[in-house]
Amino acid sequence: MSNSAISVRYAKALLTIGKEQDRVEPYAAELSAVAAVMSEQDMLRLLLDSPTFPVEKKSTIMNDVAAVMKLSEGMKTFLGLLVEKGRIAQLPQIYENYRRFADDLSGIVRATLTSAHALDDKTNEAIRSGLEKQTGKKVVLNLSVDPELIGGVKAEMGGKLFDGSVKTQLKQIADTLAKG
Repeated sequence: MSNSAISVRYAKALLTIGKEQDRVEPYAAELSAVAAVMSEQDMLRLLLDSPTFPVEKKSTIMNDVAAVMKLSEGMKTFLGLLVEKGRIAQLPQIYENYRRFADDLSGIVRATLTSAHALDDKTNEAIRSGLEKQTGKKVVLNLSVDPELIGGVKAEMGGKLFDGSVKTQLKQIADTLAKG
């Protein structure tokens, strides 16, 4: 089974438990925090993913990490299972899939809005509102600034890119002129 199929299975299983316990969003926050720690702490990630390091010691380390992070019992159990099954390396993919499934369940779409300069709150709200009308779902915007766009905005949502940047428009003009 591929790593992506495995991560989807674990994410769906955790989402099912989260729905039953009414803890979908708290589990998402905890999973995000653990994934961040694992990506920042190379030694921890290497130890927990090592095939030669004993599973009992890995479990002890993970339990200590969970205690320091004050994770819920459900998340401690889930992480323990990942360690036991040798799947802790898939944690980032599991989190991404879990977040996507949780958003689908909640009727949320995440969009990335990139502009050449910081936009004011009124403009961000107008864009978010327009995207909500288009999708019929609640839109959560992730804002970023890229001065190389020169002007305009790019919005990425649901795997689609809407590019209204001056940089792209200039490139299209240059391509047209080059073709003759």
